[in-house]
Amino acid sequence: MSESHVRAEGGAEPAAARRFRPALLLGALGVVYGDIGTSPLYAYKEAVRAASGGGNADPIAVVGAVSLILWALILIVSLKYAVLILRADNAGEGGIVAMLALLGARHAKPRSWKALLLVVGLIGAALLYGDGAITPAISVLSAIEGLKVDAPALGRYVVPITIAILVALFLVQSKGVAFIGRIFGPVMLLWFVVLTLMGISGILHKPEILQAANPLKAVEFLVHAGWHVSFAMLGAAFLAVTGGEAMYADLGHFGARPIRVAWFALVLPALVINYFGQGALLLASPDAIENPFYRLAPGWAHYPLIGLATMATVIASQAIISGVFSLTQQSVQLGFLPPMHIVQTASEERGQIYVPAVNWLLAAATIAAVVIFESSDALAGAYGIAVSLLMAITTLLAALIARRWGYNLVAILAVNGFFLLIDLVFLGANSVKLFEGGWFPLVLAGFVALMMLTWRRGNQLVEEARVGLRQPEDVFLASLQHQDLVRVRGTGVFLSAAMHGIPMHLSRFVERSHALPERVMIVSAQYEETPTVPREERSHVTILAPDFYRVTLRYGFMEEASIPDGLACAVEHRRLPPQMLDDLTVFIGHETIIPKNDDRGMQPWRESLYAFMQRNAERTGAFFGVPTRQVVEVGTEIEI
Repeated sequence: MSESHVRAEGGAEPAAARRFRPALLLGALGVVYGDIGTSPLYAYKEAVRAASGGGNADPIAVVGAVSLILWALILIVSLKYAVLILRADNAGEGGIVAMLALLGARHAKPRSWKALLLVVGLIGAALLYGDGAITPAISVLSAIEGLKVDAPALGRYVVPITIAILVALFLVQSKGVAFIGRIFGPVMLLWFVVLTLMGISGILHKPEILQAANPLKAVEFLVHAGWHVSFAMLGAAFLAVTGGEAMYADLGHFGARPIRVAWFALVLPALVINYFGQGALLLASPDAIENPFYRLAPGWAHYPLIGLATMATVIASQAIISGVFSLTQQSVQLGFLPPMHIVQTASEERGQIYVPAVNWLLAAATIAAVVIFESSDALAGAYGIAVSLLMAITTLLAALIARRWGYNLVAILAVNGFFLLIDLVFLGANSVKLFEGGWFPLVLAGFVALMMLTWRRGNQLVEEARVGLRQPEDVFLASLQHQDLVRVRGTGVFLSAAMHGIPMHLSRFVERSHALPERVMIVSAQYEETPTVPREERSHVTILAPDFYRVTLRYGFMEEASIPDGLACAVEHRRLPPQMLDDLTVFIGHETIIPKNDDRGMQPWRESLYAFMQRNAERTGAFFGVPTRQVVEVGTEIEI
């Protein structure tokens, strides 16, 4: 990262400032519950198949699977996420990065416990990228596989059709999702209504399935089935709760109340009724295990249902893709990933963004998953392990936040310990699928985590090198009195990552050109551990000498940094005279990183990786919204 780069996170209006509105409820259906809402397409089928050994459905397994999924939804999604985790908000914002901000782990010293906490949190964030590659693949595949129910000969076209849909989905990302976003909620509302009607139809034909409401049915099956079968069923049943983590990740977009109301009033009842309906169908027709979801619908409704399921899975995919874009922006601005080109696709709504590099890397990973695994059954082995590990990390961080907020230690250990135990059981069950495909999202997450940790450590090494090269302000200002300098018309803005000292490119500019702008500002952007900073608190100005200012611009971790807007804000609140914005030239330090083979720093290959990322990062001027015609770069080399 150059001398000018600092960290932040972008996003949307804080949920705490937003009133409950019906539109938020409808929006939450599409964005928050798209993933978990499409789980009935494959989750129950996989759970029963895992418990039945691949043959016809075993009635005991049918009831046990429904009971297990029901109580997983109640314990993990309803109690842990909806009741507990949604409380761990940072001024209304949620997600792993918000948790790290609450815990103050971003500035952790090397080899401290907070540094370990930061590593764990970044691994959790990286796991979302693995989830982001698997979710579109398994969701769309499971929808298109409905073609095989009425026309088995169409089976060979499932993969090509799925790839075509996914390619189209990633192609339209650059256009923005404003139009698609407006139909998210209504389509998912229809989807949940259809799930409910299908489930009721099945239950009426075989009401004996209602005995699955007794949690002992799940316990009895798991105890008597043997650990191999029990673990396989637990791993498959966990697919029913993947997507529950979106409740917390999207907290800032909708607020806790709409998310909770949507879940308890519609989503949870629809999912439970549909799973019970699929169970009732398998009690009546054990041979329907090949695809109980589509077999639950009447024959005339299969093709319309395939169309609706495809739309629902595209919405689920769009939600996870948008979530990955948002996470990338947050990680870039907090200094965990190199600056990237980020496009705002809607001028009236800040949260809609497009990240080209991430879009096409995610597209490649998703299509690779479809090509490698070829079916939702095979992909089920790859799905779950990343999400179960993420859920365990979230529970652990939530416990630390609760302790930081002063909650009783015994209560924290009892409540969070209980949920962590459940998370670890499901993580253990999913780890059995490591060689069946679970390696795929973990490899992706490992690569992203490596990039995050390398970029952060590289930035620390570069800053350590800069500290020895920066002049103190008083020494620099005193030296100006003894130099015959040409004063250049206009204002020179020198961006700096540090709050103290003279940036290297300012001293280098004076040294080599023997000139100095007639007005000078040293500008730094500082990012707080809160989502937003009020405009009246945006700027802090210190006068170092006549016409020589140090300006600190403060941003929340959900805001985008703009140097021109920040300086205008300082003038607006009379902290800078208006003439300071006349004839601006922004000087940026462009640093070339030279990896050095010694015992300090990182391993040579990581230093080379950091240098590669630094060379390919977004230009500093563009990252901070500075017009190209106003930018002058001053180069230097730094060894790490």
